[in-house]
This record gives sequence, C-alpha cells and structure tokens, in this order.
Amino acid sequence: MASLMIGLIAALFWGLHDIFVRYVTQSTGVLPALTTVLVTGCLVLAAPSLVWGDWSNLTQKSGLFSVLSGLVYVLGCIGLYKAFAIGPVRLVAPIVGAYPILSIAWAGISGQPVSWDQWLAVLFVVAGVAIVGSLSPDGNTEPNSAKAIGWAILGGSGFAIAFALGHIAVQAGDELSSLMVTRLTAAAFVTVILLCAKNQKAPTKGTWPLLGAMALLDTLALSIVISAGSLQNPEYAAVAASLFGLITVFLAWVFLKERMSIGQWGGVVIAFSAIAYLAI
Repeated sequence: MASLMIGLIAALFWGLHDIFVRYVTQSTGVLPALTTVLVTGCLVLAAPSLVWGDWSNLTQKSGLFSVLSGLVYVLGCIGLYKAFAIGPVRLVAPIVGAYPILSIAWAGISGQPVSWDQWLAVLFVVAGVAIVGSLSPDGNTEPNSAKAIGWAILGGSGFAIAFALGHIAVQAGDELSSLMVTRLTAAAFVTVILLCAKNQKAPTKGTWPLLGAMALLDTLALSIVISAGSLQNPEYAAVAASLFGLITVFLAWVFLKERMSIGQWGGVVIAFSAIAYLAI
C-alpha cells in the first residue's frame, strides 16, 4: 500500500512537470532544458543528502547501481522528450506508459511472487493510460511514427530499468546518498551529451522559473520512487508512477481547460480501479 501511495505522489509531481514541459519546449531545446533540470535537481538534493545522508553506508554495490540508474534515467528522459516532440500523444503515451510491465517482469525474475491477478491489474493500469493517451487530440498530422516509436520504447525501457537499478541501490545502502549519486551521474551524463551536441537552443530568461520548478518536481518524484526500494513491493511504486501521463491530461483539463472525452474519463476509472485493487 505504501509503495502505491508514494507512486501516486510521484505521478502527480511528474504530471505537473509535464505541464511545464509543454511551455518550455516551445522556446528551448530538449537537451538544454533537460540539462538545466537535472543539474538544478542536484542542487536541490545536495543539502538534504549532506545533512541527513549516511555516506558511510554507501556500499560499493549501492554506488555502482546508483551510477547505472542515473545513466539509464537520462536515456529514459531523452526518449520521453524526443518521442513527444516528434510523435502524437496517442502513439507515444501508450508505449511509454507500458513500462510497468517491465517493472513487474523484473520483480518476477528477481524472485518476488507476482500472481496472475496482480499481472492483470498492471495490464489494466497500462490499458487505462493507453486509452487516455490514444484519445488525446493531436495537431501533428504527419508524425514521424517510426522514430517516435523508437524514442518512446527507449523512454519506457529507460524508466523501468532505472527504477529497478535504483531500488537495488537503496536496498544495498543509504537512501539519500544513493539518490545523490544517481542525480550527480544523470546531471554529468546529460551535460556531456549536451556539450557533444550541436545547434542547441539555450533556455530563455523567461523559462528559468519553470525549469526550476521542473527540477524540484522531477527530483522529488524520482527520489520517492527509488526510495520505495526499502518498502515491500517497490515495483508497485513504478506502476503507480506510470500514471503521470494520465495525470498530465487531467491537469490540462483542470488548469488549461482542455477537453476530456467520455472515453478518456473511462480510461481514468480503469487505471485507478486497477491501482485500488493492487492496494487491497
């Protein structure tokens, strides 16, 4: 139950994050925006990790898996940003939102019992996200479908693997120190990618407040999902967090007055009903 609850909180944070992404990416390149978010996120997490983190408990295993988690998380973020930049929501959202299947599969491989009804509930969560995404309006009449699918697969796979690696890191050491290593690795990796890239559009002054808010939201969301590694059924946090796309659409309906169809409301009911079943 605790893993599901913090996963839902993470989904809310990432949903708000994606609302801001809609504005920022109109005037800023993907890599500069992502680099700013991840580097600022390190600054947000620095003080808590230094004050409350038990760095003496950062084992070699915990450090290694934290680094791997940070590297893969960057790939997931790039895949997500790129996929939504070139492909329609109805194509991209179901693919990225399917990553909980990989999370549950990893739990099964790791020896954690996963019953048939839990698998079914996870599939209903994915189906609910897919329904909301597939029924979302899109203004791109000629999407580059093949590339969008490829980036979306990278995004979803990256998130699933990053969360699994992060859970191993937390189980092997201290939470805050492991999270800080993950964020530092992600920030350093994306900075190297940005420096190697060409013709990148730097963030404008008007986007800095939004980028700061995005950094805070992303840091909080990733931190609480990975910290679930110390709880029972940590993979459920990843499952619940996959609702971020659904929550983005809902928040757009609330704050941006974007229309939600009856079918999309049905997808919301299906997804949250499945989450409620997992909580039983």
